[in-house]
Amino acid sequence: MKILIVSGFLGAGKTTLIKEMANKTKRDFVVMENEYGDVDIDSNILKDEGMNIWELTEGCVCCTMKKDFASSILTIANSLDPEYLIVEPTGVAKLSNIINNIKQIQYERIVLLKPITIIDANAFDSFVSSYDDIYVDQILNTSKIIISKIESKEKYEIDNLIKKIKSLITKNNVSLDNIEILEEHYSNKNKEWWESILQSFLDDKYKTKELENMQNEEMPDSISMKGCNVINENKFIMLLEDIIHGRFGHIARSKGVIKCGNNYLRYDVVDGRYAVTGANENDELEIVFIGKDLNRTLLRKEFQPVYRDNIKHHHNL
Repeated sequence: MKILIVSGFLGAGKTTLIKEMANKTKRDFVVMENEYGDVDIDSNILKDEGMNIWELTEGCVCCTMKKDFASSILTIANSLDPEYLIVEPTGVAKLSNIINNIKQIQYERIVLLKPITIIDANAFDSFVSSYDDIYVDQILNTSKIIISKIESKEKYEIDNLIKKIKSLITKNNVSLDNIEILEEHYSNKNKEWWESILQSFLDDKYKTKELENMQNEEMPDSISMKGCNVINENKFIMLLEDIIHGRFGHIARSKGVIKCGNNYLRYDVVDGRYAVTGANENDELEIVFIGKDLNRTLLRKEFQPVYRDNIKHHHNL
């Protein structure tokens, strides 16, 4: 079983890249997902593509779930025995920890491929300043950096971003020869390029890079909710604006499916930007917020009708 780790910070586009890889290579993957929080929203997207999803939602593969994480991989190897397992960790997992956890159970039937890290072209500066301990670890311990969300970027903007990435790498005493940076969008790549990812093995003697002088070692907080709805679409757009302007705390990522009046919407918020698309009425109404200093009471009051109804009932007593 060959294991490919697809790393990347919150909202970078890991799930989208995995879908593209499956479409380009026409291979069957088992995907092991580990969400930060109690709900695993992205797995539904991959299940719609017919992929076999192994969900690990009760903890974080970077820290508390080392034993469960390793045993889950061994279980997948023994019960499903896929040719390829893609590990899609939570966006706030340290890549170095994931690599080291897997190396402990590596043997002739389990081998690591060179890991990938996806960087959101819109959020590099913000995430480096707010979550450098995790974010920089994902960059320094990868073999290939893929930049997402560059479709609307000018060439000079992409060039400037690549300069910042290279500067960060060299500043931490890592050779640029060890990390490939893709300078175009991956959708332009042919099947051979995707196949090369699946045939690039990580050196058995590979040692992860330890970081020094990191400023932000605090893990982000999260809150998950189910059965969420608001009165209409206009109210929901106002709430999305409230999210990005800090009314509920510093929210780095929020996503999920919510009911607005009689309509169902899927939304995604990443670092001050949001996108909204239609959803199916059969989709489970669940959302998650990840960030710092979250105002949990206010979030529940605005997004969860059960919580609002309980407050009204309490006041009427």
